[in-house]
Amino acid sequence: MSLGGGGGQQQLQQLSQEIEAIEEEKEELEAEVEALREEQTEIDEAQEALDVLETGSTVQVPLGGDAYVRAEVQDMDEVVVSLGGGYAAEQDADDAQDVLDEKREALDGRIEDVRSEISELDEEQSALEQQAQQAQQQMMQQQMQAQQQQQDE
Repeated sequence: MSLGGGGGQQQLQQLSQEIEAIEEEKEELEAEVEALREEQTEIDEAQEALDVLETGSTVQVPLGGDAYVRAEVQDMDEVVVSLGGGYAAEQDADDAQDVLDEKREALDGRIEDVRSEISELDEEQSALEQQAQQAQQQMMQQQMQAQQQQQDE
């Protein structure tokens, strides 16, 4: 095989590795989107609970390890909401809803950013796949020319 053909093979291999790296990155980003959506679902459930629950309601409180205990809500006017960074604050139900709304909006923004990254990777992947296809066609043409030259000799 000619040196040009070997270089084409090397280029194809490099393009293939780049495409594979993009695929892995896209998978990681898709997993991040899924995790963010799960977090949104938890926020939705918390907001629904704040709307429905009243003082005196019975709820199941998770203890961890898939264990729960029944408890009675003593005061719906006192809701502890995580503010992030390991901090939490006691809020009334309306303020707690506002904090949860802000968290949901932040998640929406992050999902949009990640989706944008995925789109950019899709475009980059398409361009690399097109380059790989062109390189493969060039290699085939070079091989055909080399065979033609051998036949002519």
